[in-house]
Parts: sequence; C-alpha cells; structure tokens
Amino acid sequence: MIYLAYLIVAAGVVWFSVKASDYVDLLDKKTSLSGAFIGGIMLSAVTSLPELFTSISATVLIGEPGLCLGNILGSDLFNMAMLSFFLLMFTRTFGKASLSASHRVVTLFVFACYVLLILDWLDILNIHILSVSLTSICIVILYVLSVRYMSAEDGAEEEEEADNSPLTVKQVAIRFVAVSIGIVALSILITYITDAISIRLNLGQGMAGALFLGIATSLPEAASTVTLLRMGNVDIAFGNIVGSNIFNFIIMAVVDILYHGSVYDFSDPQTVVLMLCGAAALPVMWLMMKFRNKWTKIACPVWILACYVVFLIG
Repeated sequence: MIYLAYLIVAAGVVWFSVKASDYVDLLDKKTSLSGAFIGGIMLSAVTSLPELFTSISATVLIGEPGLCLGNILGSDLFNMAMLSFFLLMFTRTFGKASLSASHRVVTLFVFACYVLLILDWLDILNIHILSVSLTSICIVILYVLSVRYMSAEDGAEEEEEADNSPLTVKQVAIRFVAVSIGIVALSILITYITDAISIRLNLGQGMAGALFLGIATSLPEAASTVTLLRMGNVDIAFGNIVGSNIFNFIIMAVVDILYHGSVYDFSDPQTVVLMLCGAAALPVMWLMMKFRNKWTKIACPVWILACYVVFLIG
C-alpha cells in the first residue's frame, strides 16, 4: 500500500509541475524575458520546489540529514542523466539549437559546489562560522553569482511563437502560484513516505534519498525537459536543468542554516559515491554545451549516463 501511495503522490507532483511549466511557457510568450532567465531561474525554481520542501522536511521535521544530502545529490545526477538520455533522442535538434552562454558559466559554478562538498568530506573545509558551515556560505555566494549571470543574459535568438492563450499575465501568475502550492504540499508528503520505505527496505539514507526522493522530485524536470525538447526549445531545457542543479545546492545551504547540526553527513558510503559521480559528470556536461560536434553529441551523454549507472551499482 505504501508503494502505491508513493506512485500516486509522485504522479501528482509531476502533474502540478507540468502545469507550472505550461504557465512559465506562457510567460515566455507574453513577456520579453530571456530564455536563460525563464529556464535557469523561473522554471528551475518551480521544478525544484519538491527538493526544497522534501529537504527541509527530511532534516527539520524528520531529523535525517543524510536523506537530504542524498536527495540533493541524487536529484542533480539524475537531472544530468535524464537530460543526456533525451539529448541522444533529439541529437539533431540539439546540434542546431543556440544555447545561452550563461549555461556554461553556471555549470562551472555547480562544479565548484561539488568541489566544496569534496573538501568538506575530506575535512579540509569543515569549518563553521556561528554554527553555519563555511561550505554553505560559499554555496550561497556561487548561487548569487549564478543568478546574476542568468539575469543579465539576453538569451539565444529564437523564432517567436504565436500566443493563442486568452489568459492575461496576471491570470497566468495566479495559476502559477496555485500549482506551486500543490507541489509544496505533495513534496512534504512524499518525504514521509520515502522515510517509511527506506526503513521497510533497510536502505541507507543516501541510497533512499537518491532513489526515491531524488528521482521523484526530479520528475518535474524530466517532464518539462522532454516537452521543451520536443518543441525545439533547447535553450530553456538546458536552463531548466542547469538552474535546477545550482538551485538544489542553495537548498542544501538553506537547510544547513535551519538545521541544528550539519547537513553535510557523509557517513553513508553511497552518498560519497553519488557526490563523486556528480563531480565526474559536470565537466563533461560543460564540454557537451561548449562543443557540439558529432563526437561530443554522443560521447558526452553516454559518459554522464555511465556515471549514473556506476552510482546505481556502486
């Protein structure tokens, strides 16, 4: 029964997130906002709401920081693996599309976040200032810089699509807020269900967070990404994934501030493997955006998918 409840709640998260993506797409057509801003900030914030509230629930309410860390790292790696899989399906669309330069810059910031975690794991950066980890402070700075780059980006020039919706910008915004509330409610519920499943299956917190929380809360990114790629809007699809990954790290920093203790719990070996696989995938993702020749369009996605497989069997 608990597994059925998990599937139902996860499906609800996806439905609300797809609706939110539809409303963000309408804002794209009705306003002059750039693709980098819409995909990297607005859409990524919406589709990352599950990670935000599941992580807060896992630490502040349940008191399981390892579940939070596994959720964030699992979500980021799943996002990259999912994007790579879809790009193999839409190779021609990917090769012809224009990408905002800010995506590559933000990808480097995400990689820097992984480096910070590795240094914390090695006790090199395990420093606290007024009970707040120095790692969290550095992540906040990197996120602020990322938002600055994405906000300043003019975006790739794309052919304008007709706006056939009768809704006004205000009406779209109201609906956007409504579905966001639905995402929040179901995200908190799925945290409790995941904790119960991890206990029943005797899984480590890192594995449970990555498999159940990480994947379930990444389904919104998956649904919106495949929809955008089918529409040929590769720029916002990439912005959604890159923006979601850096947003996930700021979630980790916020939870660390709220939690009475350190959220950087590397006691589960699976969490360490997950962190290292994510760090290995990020530079390849940057190469995939920078060089889109025939070799990189196939080899880079395969490498990222291999990193995810290594985690699953590791």
